[in-house]
Amino acid sequence: MVFFQALEGLFAIMLMVSTGYFLTARKFFTAENSNLLPLLVNYVSLPTFMIWSMLNTFDRAKLLPLLAGVFVPAISMLISFSISYVISNLLSLPDNRRGTFRSAFFCSSAIFVGLPVNLALYGEGSVPFVLVYFLANAFLFWTIGNYSISLSGKSAPAKLISRASLKQVFSPPFIGFTIAITLVMLGVRLPNFLMVTFKYLGNMTTPLSMLFIGIVMFGVKFSEIKLTKDLLVLLAGRFVISPLIVIAVASFFPIPELMKKVFVIQSALPAMTQTTLMARLYGADTEYAAVLVSTTTIAALFAIPIYMIML
Repeated sequence: MVFFQALEGLFAIMLMVSTGYFLTARKFFTAENSNLLPLLVNYVSLPTFMIWSMLNTFDRAKLLPLLAGVFVPAISMLISFSISYVISNLLSLPDNRRGTFRSAFFCSSAIFVGLPVNLALYGEGSVPFVLVYFLANAFLFWTIGNYSISLSGKSAPAKLISRASLKQVFSPPFIGFTIAITLVMLGVRLPNFLMVTFKYLGNMTTPLSMLFIGIVMFGVKFSEIKLTKDLLVLLAGRFVISPLIVIAVASFFPIPELMKKVFVIQSALPAMTQTTLMARLYGADTEYAAVLVSTTTIAALFAIPIYMIML
């Protein structure tokens, strides 16, 4: 029964993504107006959803054991990065691609794609575990991942930890999560009208995210994607190596079964869309970064059902 419910969730995801693709094909979404969707998700729906979900689910006693679970994704991602470092050298990748490859290998789109996917598969009970993974993923991407991409650029490398990188870590979703944790720890309950408002605004997260993925997929030039050796290795890293590392690391920690399943799904998601933006910022190979993100996004649509069967 649970499997068929998850399968229904996958069908819902496919329908929403297809809707975004179809509306883009019919010119409802264009390059000018499509950027509104991620802005709404990042600045409005995700922060409010996090506050509503955390306050609606947790008290102080339940929250502290949850936060301890952050060690599993953090250790897993550091191991994955170490593997990507070795592989990128063995493949003799050009300097303007090497750091981008490493970042795409070990970091996933843990919140923009991960939250709606886990909501569809496991329901609202998965949200706190998604946020725990998001904490580790955001910090490591905007430090190690960002630094790696900068090494592939034409300008001077970025600092591993700087004011700019920390500013990126403290994004609106992260701030929403921090506010929620603070309110829970202080035992503060928000007025009902605020909770209802946050719930309605937060419920936009899944449909807007899936519509945007459909928009992105419409813009992918499939004829230009070539399954080179490094791209095949990256796909193995994102959808085989990273999830297996999570499973191995989780076996050493007494975490709930649902948390483990969510972490596995989170690790088997596309590369972060910000990878392309950072490659452009530092003067790295932007087209290569776009191919990595686009290809992993498409591959995720096939990988997630496989992991649902396995789990």
